[in-house]
Amino acid sequence: MTTVLLTHASADLYGSDLQLVETAAGCVDAGARVVVVLPDDGPLAARMRSVGARVETLEVPVLRKAHLTPRGIVALGVRMLRALGPTVRLIRRVRPDSMLVNTLTVPTWVVAARLAGVAPVCHVHEAEADASWVVRVGLAAPLLFARDVIANSATARDVVVSAVPMLRRRTRVIYNGVPGPPGGSAVPLPAADGDARVGAPAQVVLVGRLSPRKGTDVALEAVALLRQAGRDVRLTLCGSAFAGYEWFEHRLRGRAGEADLVGAVRFAGYADPWEWFARSDVVVVPSLVEPFGNVAVQALLAGRPVVASRAQGLAEIVRDGETGLLVPPGDAAALADAIATLLDDPARASTLAEAGRSDAAERFGVQRYRAQMGRLLVVRRDVVRMAPTKE
Repeated sequence: MTTVLLTHASADLYGSDLQLVETAAGCVDAGARVVVVLPDDGPLAARMRSVGARVETLEVPVLRKAHLTPRGIVALGVRMLRALGPTVRLIRRVRPDSMLVNTLTVPTWVVAARLAGVAPVCHVHEAEADASWVVRVGLAAPLLFARDVIANSATARDVVVSAVPMLRRRTRVIYNGVPGPPGGSAVPLPAADGDARVGAPAQVVLVGRLSPRKGTDVALEAVALLRQAGRDVRLTLCGSAFAGYEWFEHRLRGRAGEADLVGAVRFAGYADPWEWFARSDVVVVPSLVEPFGNVAVQALLAGRPVVASRAQGLAEIVRDGETGLLVPPGDAAALADAIATLLDDPARASTLAEAGRSDAAERFGVQRYRAQMGRLLVVRRDVVRMAPTKE
């Protein structure tokens, strides 16, 4: 039986974390024995076991923005060298036929794989297009050790290839596979008939980390503008902050407590997105940087009208005016106007939502993704180099 080793930087349940579950399921479906290595036995571990993977834990240094200074790079390099021994020993003990490193942020695994005699596949979920050339090259350079590179969007692929052109021939795009709502059925829009929500507050939902990159503060300002215009709009934030970003959550809570927003913003923490999508009139994805955007796909699959930033992978997911609305990143006024457009025209909102649901199911289906990853990691594990393709 083929053994596939999957390594990751997190044990949470956000975008790239959940995508690894689908990768594991695809390998299991293809007949492989799957071993997943996580930094700890967090929520992701249970999901992995539920699809038939074996989970081991090993903490490996993770590249963060704080490391992108001379002192930070030196400190990270020292930690990586210390971690090479345990990672190489684990790989040799598992003896994988194929191996995937599920992010650019754990380069130790890429180097360790080569030292252990394994040519890994790397899955790129990052697209740091605004970073300096030196940083972009530093992030992409470890991919030269990879057998194949998978990018989750054309944007992510282009950022990698622009930094290290030698990676062009081994890099391909495989769009994420995103599961739909439980039971497979979307809940009808609460305001689809134009009368059901008369007098009730309009519900806007944002699912994602509380992070400047996710544009959470932009969403608050957009809702403030709508309320200043006399609209009773409420915003629910489903997500928590990364460690080290508590300051941003404090800032958001402070802003939500000001007179124009008091009582209008709910901090739901990490919550079931499907429950909140079902309660929403509009879902917003105002990210400033978003290599793909699983949440946008989920919202479309939930049958919700979506307003997203015209940023990176989001512009590949949402077809402006056809399956949702796109606005300039960081533009609270444009975001407010788009939300108002959908609230004022329930028929159009419903038409966009239905078109979005159908399009997302076709382009970002789970079975399509699982089959592609299963072929890459199990069926074609002996392929040294694959031609780039667009999905």
